[in-house]
Amino acid sequence: MRLMNLLRFAISVSKPFAGIPLLCFSLSFCLLGGLLMTASDCAAQVAGAPVDLKVAEGFQADLLYTVPEEQGSWVSITTDPQGRLITSSQYGGLYRVTLPTAESEIKIEPINVKIGRAQGLLCAFDSLYVVAHKGDGMPAGFFRVKDKDGDDQFDDVELLRELDGANEHGPHAVILGPDKKSLYLCAGNMTKIPNPELSRVPRHWGEDQVIPRLPDANGHASDKMAPGGWICKTDPDGKQFELICSGFRNEYDIAFSPQGELFTYDADMEWDVGLPWYRPTRVCHVVSGGEFGWRNGSGKWPAYYPDSIPATLNIGTGSPTGITFGTGAKFPAEYQNSLFISDWSYGIIYSVTLTPQGSSYSATQERFCYSNALPVTDLTINKTDGAMYFLIGGRRSQSALYKVSYIGDESTDPAPVAELPAEFARRHELEKAHNAETRESISVDSLWPSLSDDDRFIRYAARIGLEHMPVDRWRQKVASETDPQIVLESTLALIRSGSEGDQEFVVGALEQLKWELLTHSQRLHLLRNYGLLLVPERLGDATESTKKSILKLESQFPVRAGLDAVTQDDELNRELSRLLIAAGSEDAVAKTVEILVDSQTQEQKVAYSLCLSAAKTGWTQELHEKYFQSFIDSANFLGGHSFSGYLKNIREQAITNLSESEKTALQPILDVEPTAKDPYADLKARPVVKAWTVDEVMPIEESELASRDLENGKKMFALASCYKCHRISGQGGHIGPDLTTAGHRFNAKDLLETIVDPSKAISDQYMATIFQMEDGTTHVGRVMNLAGDEYWLHTDMINPDLITKIKVKEIEAMKPSDVSMMPKGLLDTLNREDILDLMAYMRSQVKEE
Repeated sequence: MRLMNLLRFAISVSKPFAGIPLLCFSLSFCLLGGLLMTASDCAAQVAGAPVDLKVAEGFQADLLYTVPEEQGSWVSITTDPQGRLITSSQYGGLYRVTLPTAESEIKIEPINVKIGRAQGLLCAFDSLYVVAHKGDGMPAGFFRVKDKDGDDQFDDVELLRELDGANEHGPHAVILGPDKKSLYLCAGNMTKIPNPELSRVPRHWGEDQVIPRLPDANGHASDKMAPGGWICKTDPDGKQFELICSGFRNEYDIAFSPQGELFTYDADMEWDVGLPWYRPTRVCHVVSGGEFGWRNGSGKWPAYYPDSIPATLNIGTGSPTGITFGTGAKFPAEYQNSLFISDWSYGIIYSVTLTPQGSSYSATQERFCYSNALPVTDLTINKTDGAMYFLIGGRRSQSALYKVSYIGDESTDPAPVAELPAEFARRHELEKAHNAETRESISVDSLWPSLSDDDRFIRYAARIGLEHMPVDRWRQKVASETDPQIVLESTLALIRSGSEGDQEFVVGALEQLKWELLTHSQRLHLLRNYGLLLVPERLGDATESTKKSILKLESQFPVRAGLDAVTQDDELNRELSRLLIAAGSEDAVAKTVEILVDSQTQEQKVAYSLCLSAAKTGWTQELHEKYFQSFIDSANFLGGHSFSGYLKNIREQAITNLSESEKTALQPILDVEPTAKDPYADLKARPVVKAWTVDEVMPIEESELASRDLENGKKMFALASCYKCHRISGQGGHIGPDLTTAGHRFNAKDLLETIVDPSKAISDQYMATIFQMEDGTTHVGRVMNLAGDEYWLHTDMINPDLITKIKVKEIEAMKPSDVSMMPKGLLDTLNREDILDLMAYMRSQVKEE
C-alpha cells in the first residue's frame, strides 16, 4: 500500500516533467519540490526531520542528528568553551554533543545530573546555567551546574532562585550580558516576577482599562494580569535580581546586538486573530524600564499608547522560539550583524536587518532557512567553527539537530561593529535615572527637556526617569509648563506616580491644551491621559469635574478627516468612543452606533461593539435595535479560536446593561440566533460581469487611476473579502501579506495579476503543502502547528480557526502546492470601473510608521 501510494504521488509530481521515462525515477525515489530524494530521505521527511531545507544564497543546511525517542524532544541549545553543544529535552534531561569531524562521528552523551526540562541554557563563569521547569523532585528555577572535580563531567547542581511559573509560558532563556559580568533571564506571562531587589520598571504597573476588559473567551490565562512576561538582570551567583522591562506575552528568548542593544521576539495570541486587540508576533527592542503592553484578554494595549513601547518589526502569525545575533559566525558581514529569529509554527528562521532610527531601530526580515514542517525550537552560533546550529522538536515531536554553514564566495572575516547614532548615547544617559546605582547623578532638570524630544524612545526614557523620582521634586514644574508634549508626558507621569489629590491638578494642565493645535499622536496621548484618569487605581475615582472636562471632547467626535487618514481617524474614534462612553456621554452612543454600522472591517465592528457594551446612557429603541442587529450581521465574521466566544460575551455584557422594559421591547431581536453564511455571499449576490483576465482589463493608463472614487474602491476591497486575510493601512486580517504598500511596489499590470491569477507567483511564505496520506486521501494547507504526532493545517485562509489535524506517521509524502490558497474569481462580479476604483484605492495607501 505504501509503495503504491508513493508511486502514485511520484507520478502526480512528475507531470511537469513529461517525456522523462518514469523508470528513470525507479520505485526507490520520489520527487519533492523539484528535487530527487531517496526513499529513506522521504522517510526522514515524514518522520518530522526534513532534509530538503531552503536556505539563503551561499548557505548550506545539513541534518546532523535525528534524536531518538528515548532522548526526548530537544528545545534548548548552547555551546560550551570546547565548542561542543549542550541540549535539553523539553520533558527530560541534558545532553552533550561532540560534533563530527573528518575522523569521527557525532557523539551524544547524557549529562548525569538531576536537572533537565530546560528552556534556557548558557555556559559562562565556569558553569552551566539552566533555567528549568519543575520535575523529578526539583522546583522550577534558575540553576547553576558545575564540574567540581575537574573530570569534564558536571556533578553539582545549585538552585540560585526558585521561579513561580511553568510550561511554555514559564521560565525561558538565560544569556550573558554585554559586560561579560552579568546574566539576563526572561519568562512568559504565566511566570511571576521573581521578587527582584531592584527594578528599572516603576513598580506601579496595572491593567489600566478605560472600559471593562473581557477575559479570554476560552479561559486562557484568565487569572494572569500585568505586568506579564519579563526580563531580569542578575549577577553570576544569582544573588540580586533587577527587573529590566515587562509587558510581553511570551518572549521565549533574548539576544544582544554587537553594540549591546537587547532584543526579543514576542508571541502573539493566535486565538485572537480577527479581533481588534490582536497583536502579531513582533520583534521588540528591549529598552530600560520598557513596558510592552500585554494585558489580559481584550485589554492588550495598542502600539500607539504613549505609556508603552512599540514593536520594532511586526512579523505576523507564528510561534516565536529561539533567537540569536550572527556575532561570531563565519558568515558574510550582513549576516554577522543580523538578528536570527525562529518561528516554530511555520518552520522558518528569519534574518532580521536592523537599521538605526533615532535612538531605536527600523527593521526588515527575510527568510533565511525554512522548510515545510520544520518546528525550530532554538539556535546558537558556535564561535569555534563559525556555524549556526539549530534544533527542531518540542511538544514530544520528532527532534533533530541541524548545521547551517556558509559555502559562498563572500568574505567571512569578522565584521566591524558599527557605531550607533548619538541619539543612543542620549537615551542611555537618561536611562541612568532608572538605575538605583546611578540615579543620583541625574536631576529633574536634566530629564525635563527630553520630554518633548521628537524621538519617542527618548521621551519614554525621560518620563520613566521622572517616575523613579519623588513626585514632590517635579509636580510644580507641570503647572508652569507650556510645551504641549511636555505637558502630556509629565501629566502621564503624574497620573502613574501621584496620588488622589493630583487629579484636579492634572485636569487643569490638560485643559490648557488646544485640540486643533495638537498632532495626531498628541491627540491620542491626550485621550490616553484622560482615560487613565477614569481608572480608579490611578488617582482614585474620577470626579465630576474630571468627567466634565472629558465631555468637552464630544464636539471632536467623530473625527472624519478623509479617506487618506482612515487609520488615524479610526484610532482617534476608538479612543474617543471608549473615553466618552466611560465618562457617561449622552451623545457618544448614537455617534458610535453610526460608526459601527458604517465600518468596513470586522475588527472595527468588534471594537465599537465592545465600546458600546459598556454604555449605560444615551440609548434609544432604534439605537438598541441597530446595535443588536450588528451581532446578527456579524455571524459571518471569522477569526481565531476565541473569536466567536468574545462576540458572545460582548453581547451578553451589553444585555446586562438593559432594563427589564428594554429587554422586553428588544426580545424579538434578542431571540434571533446568529447564523453564519457563505463568506462570499455578498460578492455572489452581485451579477457576474465576466471572468476577468488581465488582458481584458489592461491597458490601464496612469491617468485612469487619477481622481477615482476611492470610497467605492475601499468598498470593493471589503466586498471581495480582502479584509478577511489581508491588512491595509492598519485594518484587516493578518493571515495573508500586508497590502498597504502593494500599490506602490507593483505596477498596474502586476498588481492586477496578483488578484486575477493568484497562483502565477506564490510567495514561499504563503505556499500551501500537499499531503498524500497512506489511505490515499490528500490534504492541502499551511502547516501552522505541531502537537505531538500531529501536524495542524490551515486549510482555509478565510477562516483561521478552521484547522485540519493529520497524523505524521500516516503521511506517505508531501510536496509544495502550485495552487494559491487565495481563491480565483474575486473580481468577476465587479465591472471595470469598480476594478479601477479598487486599484486606485490600494495605490492611495501609505504604510504605517
